Amino acid sequence: MQIRHLKSIVPAAEAPGRISAIAWSLSGQKLAVAGADRVITLFDETGERKDRFSTKPADPKSAKSYYICALAFSPDSTKLAVAQSDCVVFVYKLGLDWGEKKSICNKLIQTADITCLSWPKEQPNAVVFGMTDGKVRVGNLKTNKAATLYQTESCVVSVSSSLDGNAIITGHLDGSINRFFFDDGISGASQGKFTTHTCVPNAIAWGEHIAAAGNDKCVVFYDNDGRVLQDFDYSRDEEEQEFTVIEFSPSGQSVVVGSFNRFHIYNFSISKRTWEEAPLKMIENFYTVTSLSWKPDGSRLIAGNMCGAVEMFDCCLRRSRYKGKFEFTYVSPSQVIVKRLSTGSRIVLKSHYGYEIQKVNIFQDQFLIANTPDTLLMGDLASCKLSEIPWTGVGNEKFTFENANVCMVFNAGELSLIEYGVNEILGSCRTEHMNPHLISVRLNERKSDKDVKRIAYLIDLQTIHIMDLVSGLNLASISHDSKIDWLELSGKANKLLFRDRRQQLHLYDLATQNRTTLLHYCTYVQWVPNSDVVVAQSRNNLCIWYAIDSPERVTMFPIKGDVEDIEREGGKTEVIVDEGVNTVSYTLDESLIEFGTALDDKDYERAIVLLETLETTPESQAMWKSLSAVALQDERITIAQRCFAALGDVAMAKYLSNLNNKVESTEGDTSYLIRARLAVLDKQFNLAESILLEHGKVDECMAMYQEMHKWDKSIKVAEFKNHVDLDHMKKNYFQWLIDSGQEDKAGELKEEEGEIISAINLYLKGGMPARAAFLLNKSGLNQVDIMERVASALFKSGLFEKAGELFEKLDSCDRALDAYKRGKAFRAAVELSRVMYPQQVVVLEEQWGDHLVSQKQMDAAINHYIEAGKSFKAIEAAIAAKQWKKAVGIVDCLDPPESGKPYFLELAKHFASVSDYPLAEKYYVAARKPQEAVDMYTRANKWEKAHSLATTYMNPDEVAYLYISQAKDMEAAGKLKEAEKLYLTVREPDLAINMYKNHKHYDQMIRLVTSYHKDLLTETHLYLGKTLETEGNFKQAEQHYVEGKDWKSAINMYCANNLYEDAYRVAKSHGGSSSTKQVAYLWARSLGGESAVKLLTKFGLLEAAIDFATENGAFEFAFELSRFADKFKLSDIHYKHAMFLEDEGKFKEAESAFILAGKPKEAILMYIHTENWAEALHVAETYEPNSAPEVLISQAKVSFDRKDYNATETLMLRAQRPDLVVKLYKDNDMWKECLQFAKQYLPNRVSDLHEEYNRVLTSRANSTGGKEEILQSIRVLEQQKDFTRAIDLYLKFNVPQVTDVDFLEQVWEKAAELAMKFVPDRGHEVVTTVCSRLIGIKKFEQAAEFYMSVEMYRDAIDCYARVGLWDKAKEVVNVAPRFGDYLETTYISHLKNQQNADALVNVDATAGLDLFAQRGDWEKCMEKASSLGQEVLHKYLTIYAVNLIKEEKYEVAAQQIVRYGVQHSTTNLDIYLRLTREILHSGSPAGLSAVREMLFKLITASPNVNAMFHKYLFISHLLTLRNYCTKKRELYYLAARQSISLLRYIGEIPPDRAFYEAGQYSKLAGVNNMAFVCWNRYLDISDAIEEGDASLLENSDFANTDVPFDVDLPSENSNEKQRDSVRDWVLQVSLDQKIKQEVDRRNCDDCGTRIYDASLSCYNCKHVSEPCIITGYPILRNKVKCTSCNKCANKDDWNKFTMIERVCPWCGTAQQPVFLG
Repeated sequence: MQIRHLKSIVPAAEAPGRISAIAWSLSGQKLAVAGADRVITLFDETGERKDRFSTKPADPKSAKSYYICALAFSPDSTKLAVAQSDCVVFVYKLGLDWGEKKSICNKLIQTADITCLSWPKEQPNAVVFGMTDGKVRVGNLKTNKAATLYQTESCVVSVSSSLDGNAIITGHLDGSINRFFFDDGISGASQGKFTTHTCVPNAIAWGEHIAAAGNDKCVVFYDNDGRVLQDFDYSRDEEEQEFTVIEFSPSGQSVVVGSFNRFHIYNFSISKRTWEEAPLKMIENFYTVTSLSWKPDGSRLIAGNMCGAVEMFDCCLRRSRYKGKFEFTYVSPSQVIVKRLSTGSRIVLKSHYGYEIQKVNIFQDQFLIANTPDTLLMGDLASCKLSEIPWTGVGNEKFTFENANVCMVFNAGELSLIEYGVNEILGSCRTEHMNPHLISVRLNERKSDKDVKRIAYLIDLQTIHIMDLVSGLNLASISHDSKIDWLELSGKANKLLFRDRRQQLHLYDLATQNRTTLLHYCTYVQWVPNSDVVVAQSRNNLCIWYAIDSPERVTMFPIKGDVEDIEREGGKTEVIVDEGVNTVSYTLDESLIEFGTALDDKDYERAIVLLETLETTPESQAMWKSLSAVALQDERITIAQRCFAALGDVAMAKYLSNLNNKVESTEGDTSYLIRARLAVLDKQFNLAESILLEHGKVDECMAMYQEMHKWDKSIKVAEFKNHVDLDHMKKNYFQWLIDSGQEDKAGELKEEEGEIISAINLYLKGGMPARAAFLLNKSGLNQVDIMERVASALFKSGLFEKAGELFEKLDSCDRALDAYKRGKAFRAAVELSRVMYPQQVVVLEEQWGDHLVSQKQMDAAINHYIEAGKSFKAIEAAIAAKQWKKAVGIVDCLDPPESGKPYFLELAKHFASVSDYPLAEKYYVAARKPQEAVDMYTRANKWEKAHSLATTYMNPDEVAYLYISQAKDMEAAGKLKEAEKLYLTVREPDLAINMYKNHKHYDQMIRLVTSYHKDLLTETHLYLGKTLETEGNFKQAEQHYVEGKDWKSAINMYCANNLYEDAYRVAKSHGGSSSTKQVAYLWARSLGGESAVKLLTKFGLLEAAIDFATENGAFEFAFELSRFADKFKLSDIHYKHAMFLEDEGKFKEAESAFILAGKPKEAILMYIHTENWAEALHVAETYEPNSAPEVLISQAKVSFDRKDYNATETLMLRAQRPDLVVKLYKDNDMWKECLQFAKQYLPNRVSDLHEEYNRVLTSRANSTGGKEEILQSIRVLEQQKDFTRAIDLYLKFNVPQVTDVDFLEQVWEKAAELAMKFVPDRGHEVVTTVCSRLIGIKKFEQAAEFYMSVEMYRDAIDCYARVGLWDKAKEVVNVAPRFGDYLETTYISHLKNQQNADALVNVDATAGLDLFAQRGDWEKCMEKASSLGQEVLHKYLTIYAVNLIKEEKYEVAAQQIVRYGVQHSTTNLDIYLRLTREILHSGSPAGLSAVREMLFKLITASPNVNAMFHKYLFISHLLTLRNYCTKKRELYYLAARQSISLLRYIGEIPPDRAFYEAGQYSKLAGVNNMAFVCWNRYLDISDAIEEGDASLLENSDFANTDVPFDVDLPSENSNEKQRDSVRDWVLQVSLDQKIKQEVDRRNCDDCGTRIYDASLSCYNCKHVSEPCIITGYPILRNKVKCTSCNKCANKDDWNKFTMIERVCPWCGTAQQPVFLG
């Protein structure tokens, strides 16, 4: 903030006369000043005195011994409160304008002295003042009474109100500061101690923060919680005295504190959020500042002192001019005064949020746009309306000001509308089309009872949207079949005009949603201002719609030019037409236009008068129609009747006439009759009924409905009124309904009469099953046939839930459940399933959750997913529903915990956003995103937490980033040494160097560069040298230049600044003699004349200086110096001068200089170069005769280049050089001219030239001209019948010389034709030659045709084969059948070479299949082989399988064998065995399924195969079945038993995996003892594998079982990742006494010995049991067989599996549970 003294408002007095109070009105128009004389003086905003008045004492009888302690204007600037020390506050009414009568409107007498006063701007009727007794009171101006806000024990010394006017703060004598909030209905009134100041707060103010000062020479800023934000201590300044007054700027971001002769100024930094002290403002002899007041716009500060002086100061941060038309005065970061220089008018641009205004622009000299970091300000300088809205744009916004009431802002495809004077966005929409002609906005432009704010805009070039900006609803969407190029809403925004690219004009009515095409070939269209009249142009016709409600009524008349504009003023409307030379105006019918205004004002008589003066035209008829509609709405029957009569609508006129007559003939109140009849006319029958019945007109009401054929309504009226004809009416009505097919309404009648069954039947017949079901439930009928019919009808109609309820009542639970599922009635489905189908409850719960999610009911879906055991879906639903605590609860319960990893990051981000940092940290770390946790703590300024976390989880680079951020903060605080240490700690010396560079600490900068970047030291010195040179510090700059070994820059610096002595010193010290000479020369040039010569002579550099001067074009200086040099030097200077003049184009002067230098030859060459032949020849003949021929030859060459050949020959002959003419003609390929010239002037060379010309022609065979010349010669030979020579010439064309193959083909064919036709003896020879050449240029087809012509068929077939023309090759065979075998052999060889197996297989099947196999295209190979028989198929299947095994694709091999068939052969059995063992070892689910299918087919086809295959089939069966059971929760128990059974086969499957999976699925099934034993065994095996020592194993748990012990261990663990979690679980369970830590056991069926439950054999009696096909456990007493495959199973296991799957797990046939037997 800068403060500059403007003027003295009141000069200082001779004697002390304290200015006790100063106050500005909030309008900024008035300034009140109170002095020691108790007189209040009023000034205008420029400081000119306008008025003054004396104040009065509280008691008129007492003496005037009081003083004025405070002044304050009311918020509306019409009143002035005056606080006086004699215990009174007066409120004077001053008015807004000068000269208004002043009066006292309030007088508030108190019991103690008043010390201070404030009038909060949001409290128009409340004045706050403090008193010596410690009370803070508020004066109510309405009641003229004062009340105590709060009581303290200490005198009130100061008071201030907040910027928003909703709170005050007071300072007290004991140093305490209290705060009070007025009740604003939100925060509630509150009062309390704010803080305690270090001294008596004589000066207190409230702006961005609260500032207080007093006699301790300290200025303290407090935050809103009473904590010290900043303090400025001046106690050590002996010249400083106590602070007396403090005042904030209107923005609250600058504050001035007054003391003796001083103003302390502080500005708030928005970016740093701190107060910064500005330079001290000293005013000598001002003495103590007693009062301050800031003008509301922030541009002026008024100060009063102890001597009675009042001074005005200009306040601003900066000023700037905009395009020479406006002046911007920044009075605070958030406030700018915009002044129009031409008129002096001003507007205050202020951010209401206190944001810094960064950029201000003015568009069209009227519209104001300003940006802050978070808002956008805009205003209209004409209306002085300003708006501020939140905005986060990036500076790419486009602004449109076509509408006077609204600003349109387009940014990133979104259009925002801001109404001037409203601080919120009026509306927004998405559009890419910002052309003003494609957007129309209307804001209450015509008189209306409603708030009409609408916009029409384009979604795309063929779709218009119309939106209500008040409600935000979309009123209409118009899709068009062509691109739209113009649109505009009417003034009332109830109609839309738009035009498309085909120039068709359309009208859209928003009320009726109808679209009408008004005009074709429309070139201009516009609404007449302030009316609904439309003017358009179509070709040479002007079209006017005076009544747009009737678009077919249009007035047209011819015009000659193009419409430019419409002007409406002075009661006249004119259309301006440009006719080329002249501009013509066409006047519209103002009465027709005025009709619309009368209609809006509902002045019906005036409207009729206007219409009656008009002739009957389409326009006037449309107006009559509009008037009739409005008159009917207002129940003006006579007006409406007149309108319909004018329109010729006899029926309506008669209806209204009858109504009018009936009204006139009816006594009493007839308004109801009018309303009823008009309601009937408008088809509002319910309204008409209620009106008639309210007035007891029952028969009229029934007659009305009967007249409209609404019998049901008439019957209801009769029932309601108990009419005597009710039964008869009902009977007739029912029969009519049946006859007319209205069964549904007939059913309603029967329902009302209580005939339930009849009603249900009628409802069903009428297609209303829902109504029938409702009636059935309501009546409680239980007839099965009716319920069945209704339920079936409901199901067919898609009313599944109601159908399900009826099916459930019919005990048809399957159908009910199906209906519930289809109808998404999951609650009913679940309740039914809990009773009837418990196994489906889990599935239904999941489906229920999925349905709720699809309906966006995420919260409700959570519990259903939990019930279904779908934890992940539950988590996703909880997150989507923002139920974060539920999500955390579910995630924390996941097992294993890391399975929730996909959700950790999202949870962490949420908890970070709500400042729950511990939880956020937990999930960031769990998600392996510690960097984001560190960033979170950094943003929250929790550096210790961030550092701790960073060192724990972050790499050094990330830690470095953290230190760098802290270093930058220290740098900003001026702690450069500390910042340097941090930078160096993280090894970032470059940042430290840059820091010192920015702060101009160059010595420190050089120190660091020397230590860390010695290679850049020179570059750094040079940079600093340039910087210091710019700053004018030449000595230091020289030092750095020299250190940087660039002493030349130091010399240039001194020379540029005329410091030649210093330059010479540097050059002599560092540059050597050459540099010293150059500096001496420059020094001499600066001196000139004799001084220069003396200086150069002193240094012995005179001649060197002369050379340097000539080399640099300083010839005058050189000639000046040459007077003191020898004569030879003068000639050299002339020569160099001549060269210089030549370069400058001064040829005549250059010629003279060359002559003076004794070099005429150079002058000749100069003129030759410029083609000035006459001057060149003149100089040559005068000074250098031997050079004359050279001039002629040069001129001849130029003439030749210009194609002036005669002149060339003449000049060459003058120069006696005819040989040069011949050479020129030859070099330019002008042989005819050359030969002609040679015959005339050089006849002895003619024969040699002819021979040379022939050689040239031969070499040009490849060029077009050369070809034509040779062909012309051949044609001559043909005409002479010399065909042999012609053929030879044709054949001379060959590839090396000619590159045009088409031309070669043409001439060779011509040679062959001539030979075969005219020289048959050479035919065979020529054709063979031509064919070989055609083959050489790859013209095989043409060569084949020539071979055919001489019966060389084999060669022809070869040619066709080379280009793949096999059809033509077959044609050759048709001519010469003996070559058929040769063609077939060639074709097969071709296919093999081309690897074309698809075609080859059709010719040679075996070769084709081998080729497929060789290429690895096994899919096609197997497909073709399958069509060639089983033997071929299995041959290639075996090869395919062997290849897959070699590639270790065991799973694919098994699948292919299953696909193409299993064969029983020794080779195949070995393959099957290898595949089985490999897949059992890998455990691939798909591979196991394929192996199981392969072995099943093998054993089914060959039951006597090796027993090992039976064993492998059972193992693969159990594994496949186990994999299937693990997918269903209800089959987990079977999966556990299957895994336990598989332990007996650990010789075939990896033992560590087998025990791990047995433990895993036992745990899932709740069999914890087996899980413990299996996982314990797994850990033992895992440790043994890791140690490589199987002797570590012991077999106590599985002793006397059929689980093998002595098996080979794999080389590495297969479940390494899960081992730690397994070990933790085993350790935990080992401490649980409730779980048995041994295998399950049972009694042997034969001997009763306790044996292992899953063992197939008894170790005691050796009894062997058959394994169950479902679990692998031994089959005991409850044995069940499959009815298809006869495989056995335990009954309980069988029932549990088939209950769910309904199939046999071995053969896959349909099976049922067995509950008997």
